[in-house]
Amino acid sequence: MNWTIISNKKEYEKALERLEKIFDSTPKDKTFKEAELLAMLIENYELETEPAFPDPDPIEVIKFKMEQNNLRNKDLAEIVGSKSKASEILNKKRRLTLKMIRQINKFLGIPAEVLIREYELAK
Repeated sequence: MNWTIISNKKEYEKALERLEKIFDSTPKDKTFKEAELLAMLIENYELETEPAFPDPDPIEVIKFKMEQNNLRNKDLAEIVGSKSKASEILNKKRRLTLKMIRQINKFLGIPAEVLIREYELAK
């Protein structure tokens, strides 16, 4: 069969079905190039039609990283300057400053691009 760009769910399912049959082909098999092409077409369709993962909330990432490393609020306080700042940050009552972002990036290893993302403050 001659494959083209997948443009709807029916074509997608047909391509998946075919790929499943020829997935284990090797470069010696006649179906190998077809399997490679189908994989690319399927991936392209999925990227265009499936929603991307939302950007992670910077504060939730900080909390996750703290939990992973068995850190407590007092440990974050040492990074951001005070217990009250740490508490306000974790409760989304205070925004991260550039200095805080640099410190958190350095000590917790969270990428700055994650820390600079917008997030809603608690009301």
